[in-house]
Amino acid sequence: MTDQTEASQEATALSKLGASKGGRARAASMSPETRSQIARQAAEARWGSTVPAATHSGELQIGDRVLEVAVLEGEIRVINQSTLLSALDRAGKSRRGSGRAMEGEKRAPFLSAQNLQPFISDELKAMDTPIAYKQQTGGRAWGYQAEMLPKVCGVYLDAREAGVLAPKQRPVARAAEILVRGLAEVGIVALVDEATGFQETRARRELQQIMQAYIAEELRPWLKVFPDDFFREVYRLQGWEYRPGTSKRTPYVGKLVKKYIYEPLPPGVIEELERRNPRTDKGYRQHKHHQFLTADTGNHHLDRQISTVTTLMRISEDKQQFEDLFEKAFPPLNPRLPLVIEARKPRPALGA
Repeated sequence: MTDQTEASQEATALSKLGASKGGRARAASMSPETRSQIARQAAEARWGSTVPAATHSGELQIGDRVLEVAVLEGEIRVINQSTLLSALDRAGKSRRGSGRAMEGEKRAPFLSAQNLQPFISDELKAMDTPIAYKQQTGGRAWGYQAEMLPKVCGVYLDAREAGVLAPKQRPVARAAEILVRGLAEVGIVALVDEATGFQETRARRELQQIMQAYIAEELRPWLKVFPDDFFREVYRLQGWEYRPGTSKRTPYVGKLVKKYIYEPLPPGVIEELERRNPRTDKGYRQHKHHQFLTADTGNHHLDRQISTVTTLMRISEDKQQFEDLFEKAFPPLNPRLPLVIEARKPRPALGA
């Protein structure tokens, strides 16, 4: 189980325990070992010990179709069941009638028709059972092995070429062709990038683009960006005495600012800020991190982050409630932008 998944389960279990003020007080007084044990017990009670957890997740957009994808423990790649049904124009056509995850399905509903059976290989039959998994957000989902998608598309395209598709299956075949075209295009790009080593250059280039947008070329003058309300709420939740008008802060405040304000910025930003603004021999930083952020993007994002976190603190009764709200608003893993694959519409099939 990954640290992120266990942390999510711990937050869920402890948020239930802390539904009341007394419960939150008990949760706050627990040792890390006790908190982890409660999380494990809650996860096992809800999921069982054999359901794998997602370690990574994201979205894959092919044309106008969006697939939720995840990598599970054991490096199992899956496509979320309901989004796969939608991508194949099958949403709402399962026997459960809603396109939701179907716990009792023995076979994939889009492969159950008798006229498709001659085109289904033994390899595909071996992987058409849905897989239950734990999402990073804490919920349960069902999915299919990612390797199954091109094989399913091939079944419908072969059946269409053989002229055996029923009229209601033709939209699925058209959707399959869109998916196959998109997968073929992204596949060749990924293979070329891997063969040439360009995927590492591409990752560095994307990071460089983030740095150019967020990190200023020259040190900007100091301006007050953290309002008094922010520090007042920090002190309240920590149970410290707040003295208005003083700029002296306990050193622990800096750690909280890093956790709640700077770490949720795009990957690599906080590392670059700390590189440009290192600690002196006396242990303090010569400048404020926000002086290194660009005015139009970096500081704009920083202002939004400060405003959001201040609001979350203001509506929280205590530190534990704020931590729960913060984790929901800013999950441990930064959300990934969906991978978008442009796909051309297929030509109408003969006789369709």
